[in-house]
Amino acid sequence: MNMDFNLFMNDVVKQARQEIVHAGYTELTTPEEVDEVLNKKGTTLVMVNSVCGCAGGIARPAAAHSLHYDKRPDHLVTVFAGQDKEATEKARSYFTGYPPSSPSFALLKDGELCTMIERHDIEGHEPMAVVQKLQDAYEKYCEEL
Repeated sequence: MNMDFNLFMNDVVKQARQEIVHAGYTELTTPEEVDEVLNKKGTTLVMVNSVCGCAGGIARPAAAHSLHYDKRPDHLVTVFAGQDKEATEKARSYFTGYPPSSPSFALLKDGELCTMIERHDIEGHEPMAVVQKLQDAYEKYCEEL
């Protein structure tokens, strides 16, 4: 049985995109969209998505489940590392002091970085531990909805 690798990867990417959008995040695919959204007033959570196992098994489920909390970011967005390269590069330009990391989360307030949850904070951890890290950030930086 032969499988076209590109066709397989397209399905994997499509599924990864759908999971995070279904959770309530808006995809940003251009640098212009990133600038527009990340400069909005209020808090913005950026999920840097990827196709790695820790993104699917830990980060995306944590991104969805973390929203079941009294305090949440005003804006939920995602960029896709390795897919929407220019949008991801633009988003990462806001994450000063942190090397590129995917999957990862960045919480910004009024366009300024508040905190990061990097790949090493995700990979090898249980999804609920990442949920707790996200909710701790919401508690510190976000308003009750």
